[in-house]
Amino acid sequence: MHRRNLLKHLWAGTALGGSSLLLNQSLTASSSEGKMTSPPRGLPRLKITDVRTIMTAPNGIRLVVVKVLTSEPGLYGLGCATFTQRAGVVQAAVDQYLKPFLVGRDPDEIEDIWQSSYVSSYWRNGPVLFNAMSGIDMALWDIKGKRANMPLHQLLGGKCRFAADLYYHASGRDFQEVEDNVRKAMEAGYRHVRAQVAVPGLATYGTRRTGQSAMSSDAGPADSGPTSPVDVWEPGAYVRIVPRLFEHLRSRLGEEVELLHDVHERISPAQAVQLCRDLERFHLYFVEDPLPPEENDHFPHLRRQTSVPIAMGELFNTQQEYVPLIANRLIDFIRIHLSQIGGLSPARKVAALGEYFGVKTAWHGPGDVSPVGHAAGLALELSTYNFGIHEGYVFPRETREVFPGCPEVRNGYLYANEAPGLGIDVDEKLAAKFPYPSGEPFDFDWGRTRRRDGTVIRP
Repeated sequence: MHRRNLLKHLWAGTALGGSSLLLNQSLTASSSEGKMTSPPRGLPRLKITDVRTIMTAPNGIRLVVVKVLTSEPGLYGLGCATFTQRAGVVQAAVDQYLKPFLVGRDPDEIEDIWQSSYVSSYWRNGPVLFNAMSGIDMALWDIKGKRANMPLHQLLGGKCRFAADLYYHASGRDFQEVEDNVRKAMEAGYRHVRAQVAVPGLATYGTRRTGQSAMSSDAGPADSGPTSPVDVWEPGAYVRIVPRLFEHLRSRLGEEVELLHDVHERISPAQAVQLCRDLERFHLYFVEDPLPPEENDHFPHLRRQTSVPIAMGELFNTQQEYVPLIANRLIDFIRIHLSQIGGLSPARKVAALGEYFGVKTAWHGPGDVSPVGHAAGLALELSTYNFGIHEGYVFPRETREVFPGCPEVRNGYLYANEAPGLGIDVDEKLAAKFPYPSGEPFDFDWGRTRRRDGTVIRP
């Protein structure tokens, strides 16, 4: 054997023998303890130990908040499940059906919990199930952020911006009052303002009523019906007055403020086309809900007829409603209500989908979204590239006291407080001091507004 080959042979044998020796030593050490050992990895597993609903109305709005407790003492999460018109039904869905299904599960399994809850009732979809699921889903993300000791926006990818731009709600009985309220918003630092004006004598969305209704003003809820309309609204007068409002605002305010308007789905497709075309020259930031979700098939026609940016979606429940509008580039802003579609898990997918089709987020965020829901939406907005606008709502004092850690409004922006998870808590003892208002179990105004001939209209 050549000397070089001999050396290679001896080296290989030595290396193999050394490796075998190390392996044998490792196996011997492991077998002496009766099992293989490995270094600890990750965090200890948890279990969901309880799920509770917190029902409170600190400023007269029925809020539903879900609290998910875990096997780690003191670790829990909060989620928004507010469906203010059917709050008791959502409470039953959480307490009687989802809680037994989830206790004992691992709260880290957020996606699987969402998917399994979705099919757990066989018949799926709808605002009751999705709001109940949203309360759970947001709470699980809150827990995840707390375990990581990170604000949720960091866990979702980190900040794309320092805060979320808000839009302010300005309304009035006439053009001058609307102008005054828009100026008030601008002085407070807002750069985006939604403008709504009353239509004299009609029950107009977004404003105080003006004039007398069609029937006696002292008529009660039981007196309102198809043969005795009380709160009357007509689309013709509305579609004529709105362009005049924005002509007034632009002539007085110039182009320095972004203006928005909410149609609230109350007009026909033909009227929607004409209204959007009439508003083009005033360069609105967007026109919201020009059509109802039942008439999604009209959006291609509307898109061909107008260049006005369109926002849509606060009444959507399922992907069958919003995916076609996004994928076909028929809208510019997606307005889904986070708890209405099941929480953060589906919303982050919607945001990601929108990015690839040029659609920005503008989550629905009125007063009947709890501060927990606003905090969840904000976490996603801070970490989403294609964020558009956050619907502005200034939390009243009582609400801020019940929910310490509310996001802060400054200079027309909404700021997160940078605490782990959603960064928000609930004072349950104080929440209990604000029970739901007595009397009507929900807002009867929806389903009570009618045409002059008594025909009920969409909200």
